[in-house]
Amino acid sequence: MSLIVQKYGGTSVGTVDRILEVARRVVKTVQLGNSLVVVLSAMGKTTDGLVKLAKEISVNPNKREMDMLLSTGEQVSIALLSMALQEMGQPAISLTGAQVGIVTEAAHTRARILRIDPNRLQTQLNSGKVVVVAGFQGIADAGELEITTLGRGGSDTTAVALAAALRADRCEIYTDVPGILTTDPRLVADAQLMDEITCDEMLELASLGAKVLHPRAVEIAKNYGVPLVVLSSWSDAPGTRVVSPPPPSARPLEGLELAKAVDAVEFDLDQAGVSLLRLPDRPGVAARLFGAIAQQNLDVDLIIQSIHEGNTNDIAFTVRRNSLNQAVAVADAIVPALGKNSRPELGEPEVKVEERPIAKVSIAGAGMIGRPRVAAQMFNTLADAGINIQMISTSEVKVSCTIDAAECDRAVAELCKAFDVANSPVGLHSASHKPPAVRAVALDLNQARLAIRQLPDRPGVAAKMFGLLAEENISVDTIIQSQRCHNIDGILTRDIAFTVAQIDAEAAKTVLEKSAFEFGWGEVAVDTEIAKVSVVGSGMVAHPGVAAKMFEALSQHEINIQMIATSEIKISCVVDEAQGVTALKAIHAAFELAGSEKVQVPA
Repeated sequence: MSLIVQKYGGTSVGTVDRILEVARRVVKTVQLGNSLVVVLSAMGKTTDGLVKLAKEISVNPNKREMDMLLSTGEQVSIALLSMALQEMGQPAISLTGAQVGIVTEAAHTRARILRIDPNRLQTQLNSGKVVVVAGFQGIADAGELEITTLGRGGSDTTAVALAAALRADRCEIYTDVPGILTTDPRLVADAQLMDEITCDEMLELASLGAKVLHPRAVEIAKNYGVPLVVLSSWSDAPGTRVVSPPPPSARPLEGLELAKAVDAVEFDLDQAGVSLLRLPDRPGVAARLFGAIAQQNLDVDLIIQSIHEGNTNDIAFTVRRNSLNQAVAVADAIVPALGKNSRPELGEPEVKVEERPIAKVSIAGAGMIGRPRVAAQMFNTLADAGINIQMISTSEVKVSCTIDAAECDRAVAELCKAFDVANSPVGLHSASHKPPAVRAVALDLNQARLAIRQLPDRPGVAAKMFGLLAEENISVDTIIQSQRCHNIDGILTRDIAFTVAQIDAEAAKTVLEKSAFEFGWGEVAVDTEIAKVSVVGSGMVAHPGVAAKMFEALSQHEINIQMIATSEIKISCVVDEAQGVTALKAIHAAFELAGSEKVQVPA
């Protein structure tokens, strides 16, 4: 007999008929000899309706009262499903998040789960009942018991957290699509269903706009080794398994404790940096450069293209040290063929080699999602140690910086102390198993780019800037630091750009403009008409040429790349918003991810 946690979303319980269908599926699962916990979202568009009601009363509703209001939606659906099960002869009981012992932070509308006391749940399961739990909610024990909610998508988080606390055999997430697809089937009709995907890959996709799973749910699944599968509510297809290696250390047996944001500090001394400055800002430049590098079978690690200046771009990348001379030779050969830029006064295109040895230091952990203070703490730790950051690369599970190699040991020691973790070299990938280079393609149309000009190029400035954003709880996504320095009145400066959610863009601009004079940075510009298209795959390291193929696909459609940022398992390009869907389709086709059948998606 297995203990299973099932979660059904709002579409799956949107009507009485659908609730009855869920009930029949639940009864069938129990009849196979399983114990079952069922987590439900609110019916259909109930939550949207409640938000609309609140907005009719108040333009800026009190967050505590919003939690009180929104938590009622799930109580309707769990009571109805419990009644349906009882009518079918299956003993059942409905319980709210508070009643099953879900304790959260005291942060209304966006609380994180701290712990779960599963005793009441276990008692009801032992009595033969199906326990139907309200997703999306918990209770903060901060002197007075306060109802809290986990934010949109929080029912996924509830389900996986309960599975972790109960040591369930698996957690099943039922959706309106047959599983996890290679891209959004609403945009690409021949998106292919994946049999499995790693937690790290899913974390990237979930945070890039893929709405099948909430990032925090995947975070908990990874941290606690929860077997997770995404299935269709409308069929018996096997769905997609979300897999991950066993967690690195045993987790507490009594309920669920909040995992640390950072699990490890990693370092890589086998890095060399190359920068190409003042390249023409037009489609095809990155494709030709990295196409030539791919022809030499060179492994490229970090790739960064900064914001344009005067119709020129800078591109920087790192390779292994023994590949440096070959990479420089390729760059020297390709730059004249790219043509001159349209602003001669800015200087000619140039290949610049980082003369001093460099190292890459990284913090890694699934718990970094939604915690803007983590990256800021990393930058601040390096600044306090007087260590200057040369390049920055970010993803949902890792933040990496390149620094002088001579500073690596000290940087690692300081970061380990700051995050209270051990360190390890960057993991080596097994040669015997090569996962697909690209698993999926994602498009995010909900981001805005902020460009900050003329930041003083000294330790601590970036740390202060991102610290100010963290204080406002603004999460920063892609971060690009320009490789080109300017000398302004004897002060070396660089430009920096990053993306945030569109809803946070103006607040971020206001915060940074208020501090511009105090900390010495210049203009803060916002662009909301951007799209970020990304490829994700844990096999990229073992497959040189992934970046080149992605850039070539964009070039063939005359799509100009405005920014590039990479991690070990993700390559992201910022393009014009109007070209976002075209970019997605072009890249999906280039990597031959199409399936043989069209996926049916409810309207």
